[in-house]
Amino acid sequence: MTLKDLLKKKDKVRDEGNVPDKGPTLSPDVPEFQFYRTTTTTRESIEPPAFPGDPTRAAQPFLAPAPEHRGFKGRFRRHSNAAEPAGGQESDKGGHKLHFGRGRSASSVNVPSDLPAVGGDGVARNEDEEANWEKRATVLISGNTVLKSGGNTPTIEVQNPLSPSASPSGRSRRTSVGAAPDDADIQEAIRLHEAGDYAASTQIFGRLADPNGANNALSQVLYGLALRHGWGCEPNMEQAVRYLSVAASNSAEVERLALQAGMKKGGAAKGELVIAMFELGNCFRYAWGTKKDPVAAKQYYETAANLGDTDAMNEVAWCYVEGFGTKKDKFKAAQFLRLAESKGSKTLGNTWIWKDKYNPK
Repeated sequence: MTLKDLLKKKDKVRDEGNVPDKGPTLSPDVPEFQFYRTTTTTRESIEPPAFPGDPTRAAQPFLAPAPEHRGFKGRFRRHSNAAEPAGGQESDKGGHKLHFGRGRSASSVNVPSDLPAVGGDGVARNEDEEANWEKRATVLISGNTVLKSGGNTPTIEVQNPLSPSASPSGRSRRTSVGAAPDDADIQEAIRLHEAGDYAASTQIFGRLADPNGANNALSQVLYGLALRHGWGCEPNMEQAVRYLSVAASNSAEVERLALQAGMKKGGAAKGELVIAMFELGNCFRYAWGTKKDPVAAKQYYETAANLGDTDAMNEVAWCYVEGFGTKKDKFKAAQFLRLAESKGSKTLGNTWIWKDKYNPK
């Protein structure tokens, strides 16, 4: 997924309930192909190499992470089909059973014990249920130990986005994550990135990400990813997770104020919040810049999924199938995979999720 695609996806999460970006529309006479690298238990979506004269892919840089970090969908996200039983066959023949999965700790230092109830069956299917999950997200990010530890991450000051005013210090603080001056710089950074000038691109993202400066949440996400992958800079996993945490906290506060003002569908920072939550889920899952925390990874994936992110829907389904950070629950996994398919993210081999026994009661 290119940086431009990531921006489009962010805007759709905020404005349209995350209708997935399906890319350029092809003529009905032109078939569309998807390539996969498979093993006996996993399948990874891959991009074929560009060929001379291909106008759609020749100019796009290869942004895949280093081999040890391989496994993102497109260029940012990991596409997991681990929710699909090995060999395409369903292994749970008896519906709900007791399971003894791995990674099942009862609590996590990164997950507050007072998370608000969301109601329903835990899968947001309407605007009211999604609003409950957005409230939950603002509480969840408050338990992030990376933010609590301080370190080199400055304190965040966020004002009500509906009532711009000066900070207590008298210095104006811009809280909008999509202000026009920032957008122009972000577009320039994206152009430089796609042209292969990663150092200049990352320098712009870093400037806009400074919490004591522009405090731009989207740039904080992109700068965090640049630090993770070493795009034009020395890789720094610890700083990467810090900037992703700042982005999540920054966005969560904007959303909290928007919810207080009566906005149900999400405010100006919803897209940034969802992306940051998903990427933090990856950090806790793979121990990228922080300690491995299966419980937190599952919670972050599940929250992003219920805010409309289809990649997170697939990942939390994997957590429920494998018992990663939670007890095994194929029924719950099926609900998230069904939701992902309803939004256009269909995975080959997941026909098992449509069996009658997985129908919501």
